[in-house]
Amino acid sequence: MADFLMPALGADMESGRLVQWLVQEGDRVRRGDVVAVVETHKGAIDVEIFHDGVIRELAPLGQDMRVGALLARVVAPQSDQAATAAPQATHQPSAPQAYVPQQPAGSAGGPAEAPAPPRVPAVTPAAPALVPATDARILASPAARRRARELGIDLAGLGAGSGVGGALALADVERAATQQQAPLPMPVAPRESAAAVLAPAVAPLAGPARRGFDPEQMRQAIAAAMGRSKREIPHYYLASQIDFQAAQAWLIGYNRERDPEQRLLPAALLLKATALALREQPRLNGFYLDGAYRPGAGIHVGWAVALRGGGLIAPAIHDADQLALPELMHALRDLVQRARSGCLRSSELSDPTVTVTSLGQRGAEAVWGVIYPPQVAIIGFGRVVERPWVVDGQVVPRPLLQASLAADHRVSDGHQGGQLLAAIDRALQSPENL
Repeated sequence: MADFLMPALGADMESGRLVQWLVQEGDRVRRGDVVAVVETHKGAIDVEIFHDGVIRELAPLGQDMRVGALLARVVAPQSDQAATAAPQATHQPSAPQAYVPQQPAGSAGGPAEAPAPPRVPAVTPAAPALVPATDARILASPAARRRARELGIDLAGLGAGSGVGGALALADVERAATQQQAPLPMPVAPRESAAAVLAPAVAPLAGPARRGFDPEQMRQAIAAAMGRSKREIPHYYLASQIDFQAAQAWLIGYNRERDPEQRLLPAALLLKATALALREQPRLNGFYLDGAYRPGAGIHVGWAVALRGGGLIAPAIHDADQLALPELMHALRDLVQRARSGCLRSSELSDPTVTVTSLGQRGAEAVWGVIYPPQVAIIGFGRVVERPWVVDGQVVPRPLLQASLAADHRVSDGHQGGQLLAAIDRALQSPENL
């Protein structure tokens, strides 16, 4: 038997509210399944489970629960079968069991739990209203089903989706809603337009406000986390100017013969170059916990996304160093859209190993980040600007990009930080190899 606990969705989260179960008592679950929706100051997050088995003892909805509180239990299939077979062997009818909310055992150094709530009568969880009977067999993500229900869209009429195995994704539902509201196609910039090629990677997205989003509460949480970071982490800062000519020229050539949805944005190159550089300098990819450095299990780059109404969130693109550029671009577009519509997964918020923030083409020329604990580094990119640059002894105009690094002096020093920025520069000078 394994405990399914309230996850920590970032260093600034202390508690969350369980607002929806996407499974019922006795359902079989597998690792990676989205089983619940938890509301935090970042919005309503789809929470995944990391155990295989049969889910039992679902916590009641609507209550605030601290990080580490018990949400449910997962029983191994063999144990569950044995438990149900025992009453049959003795020919005794099984009696319904009263549900008793469980409190987790306090972890070392963790916050004390609130007193256990009173016992409540036996509860038979109602079937979640998320999956209508008409589309129960249609492959679709929980977020897509939820959004389709909100918009009154029949999933059966959408055909195959853009997800794995043809599953319908949130983007497919949003696209269908947009087509219904505005059937005329949007004009597309000419393929030769460099402005279209170099558009900002994080473009504003249309759509309703995110579920459970309180801008003031998020701002307070960000301030608390950043204040803690500046107090506890000995930051050091480095910066480097990068000649973006080769990357920009390659990008324009790559995109010239491709449809808009297949084009790459500069953000994809910056992400891949950073991920490959972190392979060379793995010390900057990990966490500082309990007085010691712990390397990241993979290179999971948290991409900073500015939210409508204020606030910032940095969900992870997992194994970014292993993704081809088109895959990375698709993952980035999907992540930004879901971040702004409040449909992120818990794993995307709980395990970024480093953060990257890019100001795109509309921001300042440089950014100096604050490390998000327990991470040990944050990499920043300003906007590309044309400046005089010396090439082969001659001063010529060049598109320049400033890359910055803020890192934890308890884990690394300026030598390693400088090598990271140099590795990013080298990767961007050979964009065809990314």
